[in-house]
Amino acid sequence: MDSPKDPLEDSIFEPGQPILQVPVSGVQEPPDVLPRSPRWGATTKLIVGLSLVSVSAFLLFRFLNIVGPLLLAFILAYLIYPIAETVRKWFRFSWRMSATLVYLILLILVLGSIGAGGLALIEQVNSLITFLQDAVSGLPAFITDLTSHPVQIGPFSLNFQLLDANAAVNQILGVVQPILSQAGASVVSVATGAATVIGWMFFILLVSYFILAESGGFPNQLINLYLPGYDEDIHQLGRSLSRIWNAFLRGQVTIVLLTILIYNILLGGLGIHFFFGLALLAGLARFIPYVGPFVAWTSYGLVAFFQGSTIFGVPPLMYVGIVVGIAWLADLIMDNFVVPRLMSNALRVHPAAVMVSALVAFNLLGVIGVVLAAPVLATIKLFMEYIIAKLLDQDP
Repeated sequence: MDSPKDPLEDSIFEPGQPILQVPVSGVQEPPDVLPRSPRWGATTKLIVGLSLVSVSAFLLFRFLNIVGPLLLAFILAYLIYPIAETVRKWFRFSWRMSATLVYLILLILVLGSIGAGGLALIEQVNSLITFLQDAVSGLPAFITDLTSHPVQIGPFSLNFQLLDANAAVNQILGVVQPILSQAGASVVSVATGAATVIGWMFFILLVSYFILAESGGFPNQLINLYLPGYDEDIHQLGRSLSRIWNAFLRGQVTIVLLTILIYNILLGGLGIHFFFGLALLAGLARFIPYVGPFVAWTSYGLVAFFQGSTIFGVPPLMYVGIVVGIAWLADLIMDNFVVPRLMSNALRVHPAAVMVSALVAFNLLGVIGVVLAAPVLATIKLFMEYIIAKLLDQDP
């Protein structure tokens, strides 16, 4: 008896041709289509999103001390990028070799500055803040003595007896004392923790080196972000962020460095003690509108009056007037002739908002917070405008 015939027996298969398997349901699956991952529902997205925000906020406040150095590392990589690009074009090195060469030179300069007395400069700034704290504490007694009798300055006689100077003194102390106290604590911690400061400097250099080296020579790879469907949004936000940080790095930093140089020459020539520390204060004052210059001028006057000697042999009050007047004139020239040229592409944030954000950032991050307050505020403003536009179903 013949056995039943297999239906596949007459089928013709080419060598190496795969045999499609039919699933139990009888529906054939295309061999080149992979199964899709199930989509998350609105509730799942909300829970995951809130969890990510909570974890990010916890990590931010838990490791707040590392936020400032990380921002400085990104800024340093951004600043060094054009230098490394120039080295690559001139010597035809690879991108990684160019970045490595630039950072080796920078490391040598940092070590040289430390060896040439960088820590001694910190000590000088600490001495300046201690001197100012002592001068501020003695200011009420000086004002009381000043208003008790007329003051003779050359042929002029000034009578301050009718002035209510106590209110003015209290207002000055209310602004200056907290700033000096916090600045003194920061400088003392820096001076006593020299090894920590050097460690943070190397940390910033190392992180910025990896950021720059791994970018491959493309500036848009310094921070690479891809979201499907948001290419144009990310492109526009990137252009706006580039404008903000270019205005800060190319303009504000140049102004601050120029201010420090000018005040080193002016205050040193006027015979002011701690002139290097006061020049640094003048540079930092550029980051805080209104309050910054006021604190700086007050500091010049206190040092000029209480240092006990004048280069011109004039009375202390006249010497204070000369020093503060020259400082005011220098700031006036900077604000009207230099700043408009260098800050043509402004950050577009209100000066009062910058002042408040600088004071808040100083409490959170110290001096680094003051330096980065304006561009960070402009960045937050940009993202808030984008988020509000998207919430209102408008084109951002």
